[in-house]
Amino acid sequence: MSNFNSSLPIGIFDSGAGGLTVAAAVKNLLPDEKIIYFGDTAHLPYGDKSAETVENYSLRITDFLLEKNCKIILIACNTASAAAFESVKKRAEGKAIVLNVIDPATEYIAKHENLKKIGVIGTKGTIKSNTYTTKINAIAPDKEIVSLATPMLVPMIEEGFIYDNISNAIIKEYLSDETLQGIDGLIPACTHYPIIKNQIRKFYNFKTNIIDSSVVVAQKLKEILSENNLLNTSETSPKHEFYVSDYTDFFKTLAEMFFDDEVNLQKMYLQ
Repeated sequence: MSNFNSSLPIGIFDSGAGGLTVAAAVKNLLPDEKIIYFGDTAHLPYGDKSAETVENYSLRITDFLLEKNCKIILIACNTASAAAFESVKKRAEGKAIVLNVIDPATEYIAKHENLKKIGVIGTKGTIKSNTYTTKINAIAPDKEIVSLATPMLVPMIEEGFIYDNISNAIIKEYLSDETLQGIDGLIPACTHYPIIKNQIRKFYNFKTNIIDSSVVVAQKLKEILSENNLLNTSETSPKHEFYVSDYTDFFKTLAEMFFDDEVNLQKMYLQ
């Protein structure tokens, strides 16, 4: 990767606003890096679509981020990470490093011996793929993994229902499911879910380990950039770029909240 330029941007994409949690973690850990973010808001949620459809969307976005000369492409969506990681990696080969959000989280779980029984909540696509169970048990076969699809959470968040009675009721309904009883830790396997992580923690009375994958992924990204001598050493403040395939007020509000700055949201519909 020595031919890559360290001053090039980091490309991050998700089905919508959820990946902003990862982007914000990257910005906080790597303040000198420029981020180009793409939210495919015209096609969300990805979780109820076929793997082939998600793969197709992901490759279109990858092409866009490659045109933007991104040195690394981070798939900040669990559904797309499960369905399209290998295809995206192949498409970007020799042009950009590709990272998904699943591998860093599974490595984290495998390292922590105190986590014996782990719950995974995510979209239908993520849970159906069984990726977390397969990857965690490949490194730590002694771990018990239980999974539950929670499809209403993404549209709930995208519609702005957070920190209210509606969202609390939906979260309680899902987390009370018998599948998740007796867990030591919970993987909110969707980058939208850190937005409601305090509500999830409150449900568990702050006694269950809730893995914030956005922070874990940002740390892995820093590690990869460092290993490949791609950390940006420029002293110029980066000007981040935000693109969506369909404009939503909620996306702009959330982006400005996470980045603590005014965001110029650009619409870029992918053919």
